[in-house]
Formats: sequence, structure tokens, C-alpha cells
Amino acid sequence: MGRAVRIGVLALQGAYAAHARTLARLGHDVVEVREAAQLDPAALEGLALPGGESTTHLKIIDRQGLRAALETYVRSGRPVLATCAGLILAARRVTGPAQESFGWLDVEVARNAWGRQVHSFEAATDAPFDAQGPLPLIFIRAPRIRAVGPAAEVVATFDGEPILVRQGRVFGATFHPELTDDARLHARVFSA
Repeated sequence: MGRAVRIGVLALQGAYAAHARTLARLGHDVVEVREAAQLDPAALEGLALPGGESTTHLKIIDRQGLRAALETYVRSGRPVLATCAGLILAARRVTGPAQESFGWLDVEVARNAWGRQVHSFEAATDAPFDAQGPLPLIFIRAPRIRAVGPAAEVVATFDGEPILVRQGRVFGATFHPELTDDARLHARVFSA
């Protein structure tokens, strides 16, 4: 485990508490981010964008005046982990249905493309994530990555499809790593 750092979790809606617990287990100081002033890159060494409902996230982001602060934070080069709805927000293009997104990751995603809530499932990555083996995966109304542009890199796959991508220090996952007991993805993003 790396040194403890201050990591923000966008705490507007969705699975932010599970991310906070995972990060706390890794020894990090967790800040639940709800205001633009909390997104100071000098004060936070990383940011998690949780799952939830992406259109609701966008509405709350705008209502709270967080859009410009999020853009500035991501441009600062600090690490970001965007999971499920967070990935939808971070994508270059969103379909199924189309919606606005920030374009931080050169990917096209389709919303809820792994199925409805009743189609939720658990699995593991196709290949080992590290020396400890594959990552456990939990998919809940998950987006599918339909296209990966040249600026993004595929980090992990399931059933031959990209499920974890990265562009610079921004990681995007279609699944919910925070709902498993495995903290390796959070450690890789925020502790390296």
C-alpha cells in the first residue's frame, strides 16, 4: 500500500459511500465532494466519480455549479477513477440514449448496455490484472464501451470487450470495483 493521500469522492448521488469505504480501507483521507471549492487540485490528490444515474449526476453538477471545477480538476493531471455512471460522464460520446458528457476519455459508451437491473451479474476480467490474478467484476445496469479512440488505452477486458480504459491519469470502468472486497483498482489509480 502506498502513502495515505487525500482523495475526493463526488458525493452527489449513487455509490459514493462504497468508494469512500474502499479508499479508507487503503488508508486514504476521504473527502466527500459536494461543492466546487472542494475540487482544488492542491487539496485533493485524486477523485472518484461513482456510479448512479448519469443524467441525475449532470443535473446536480449543474445545480451545484461543479462543471467548471470538475473540468479544471481533470485538466490538472491528478488521478481520476470514473465507474459506471462516472464513465458515462467521462466519455467522449454517449449513446442509448445519447446524452451530454465531458469527453475526458476517448471512448464511446452505450448506457445500460449490459442489461437492466435484473440482468446484473458478477464475473472476472479475462486476464490477470496483476500478480494476484483477475479482478472481480460486478455489473449493475452497466454501460458498454462501444469504441475506443487512439487517445485511450484498454486496461482490462471481459468476454473480449473493453471494460476498463485509461487516458493519461483518468481511468474509466464499466463495472463497480467499490462493491467488491478487492481494492486493487483503487490502489493502482490512487496509490501509485
